[in-house]
Amino acid sequence: MGLDGVILDWMVEHRVGGVTTMFWIITTVGNTFMMFVLSTAAWAALLTSKRTVDAWMVAGSMLTGWGLMNALKFAFARERPPIPERLVDIASHSFPSGHAMMSMVLATVAIAVMLRSPNPWLHRPVLLVLPVVASLLIGFSRIYLGAHWTTDVLAGWVFGALWGLGWIYAVRLISARNPSAVR
Repeated sequence: MGLDGVILDWMVEHRVGGVTTMFWIITTVGNTFMMFVLSTAAWAALLTSKRTVDAWMVAGSMLTGWGLMNALKFAFARERPPIPERLVDIASHSFPSGHAMMSMVLATVAIAVMLRSPNPWLHRPVLLVLPVVASLLIGFSRIYLGAHWTTDVLAGWVFGALWGLGWIYAVRLISARNPSAVR
């Protein structure tokens, strides 16, 4: 499988018990269900703060991103890495990585929401980088555990970032055309 196979073989050869456990935790906390729990909490907090457009940007990007992810998995129908290299028992298609894609959608719109916040402490670079670092760790966990080929994860990150940026751009367009519509 080319570079994907080389990377998987390297990961398998360099697995260490404690690191494997850490990545199991990261992959569990970073699953698609948890991304929806986090985005639902963000949606509710934003609605409570009267940041309605930001709330719907988070919800809309996640819901439509989930649909896009499933459509892409169906369209590509790529098989996952083989067992025993794969430490995750999962039956869905591999491309793109749902963990990587959905965590990057959420990371991308979360950064936009943070930058649009009237609270200047949310504009700190160390806070703004955290969602991306989380998504990178989640995606890397999928490669390390053999749940995905490296290209599945890379594609997930790219699709996720582009999908999130598309939603941010749409909100900017609406804001530019009707400033009272975006608060």
